[in-house]
Amino acid sequence: MILAASSINSLKLLMLSGIGPARHLSEYGIDVVADRSGVGQNLQDYLELYIQMAASQPITLFRYWSLLGKAYVGARWLLTKTGPGATNQFESAGLIRSEAGVPFPDIQYHFLPLAVRYDGATAADGHGFQAHVGPMRSPSRGEVTLRSADPHQPPRILFNYMSHEKDWVDFRKCIRLTREIFSRAAFGPYVKHEIQPGEAVKSDDELDEFVRSNVESAYHPCGTVRMGRRDDPGAVVDSEARVIGVNGLRVADSSIFPRIPNGNLNGPSIMVGEKVSDFLLGLDPLPADNSEPWSSPDWQTTQR
Repeated sequence: MILAASSINSLKLLMLSGIGPARHLSEYGIDVVADRSGVGQNLQDYLELYIQMAASQPITLFRYWSLLGKAYVGARWLLTKTGPGATNQFESAGLIRSEAGVPFPDIQYHFLPLAVRYDGATAADGHGFQAHVGPMRSPSRGEVTLRSADPHQPPRILFNYMSHEKDWVDFRKCIRLTREIFSRAAFGPYVKHEIQPGEAVKSDDELDEFVRSNVESAYHPCGTVRMGRRDDPGAVVDSEARVIGVNGLRVADSSIFPRIPNGNLNGPSIMVGEKVSDFLLGLDPLPADNSEPWSSPDWQTTQR
């Protein structure tokens, strides 16, 4: 049997079936099939916020923000599959290192040619653009637990966001590096002023308050049924995604990631599905490859 119900519902189904922390299951009268303390633990996610700039030229998607403009974009895409509606507008993206000594790019960017919130409320009264930015490897960990033995009841979800001091340090770096990017000469002809956080927001305390008020989930929860060695008491599945202590059951979704990937979850989640399919079909794995990714020779002493 393959379980692939997400990093929230996969563990819920496991616990309702008796696979999980024995003490927690006994609270709700669930017979324990396999005592796996890691079920529901290790919850991770990406957080991000937007740095928004007012544009000095009418070159952004704001031209389509009226009801008539939106109707035009929608009709053009439906009829011709072309125009602004043929893209999600996030083609411009990238990852950078936050400082010297960080061995991998730990900050992710997406750029949007419109100053707008996810809820659709514009923050700019006119043309603007923004960078979505956030750190990739938060040390904070949350958990998901049962609310009751009733399968119709949603679980309790505690992301425990920003519970580690490093989270705050990393977000300050994100904001300051983004401001530096927008201050470059290439943006000179297009920047009018900073909308959010606002040019007066500079100190650590002020930046922390901005983060506290504006940070949002990027909707990439994972890690709650983590993979590990079979003798690891906190692991839930082994290296072939088999649930430890149970026969004939595998989990094939982002819940099995021990650590959140350094990038978005779609590709790695597809990879998990493909690998589990190979295991079930008995296909031989690809030959081992110890290729090393390229790293800047100066990564230990310079940020760029």
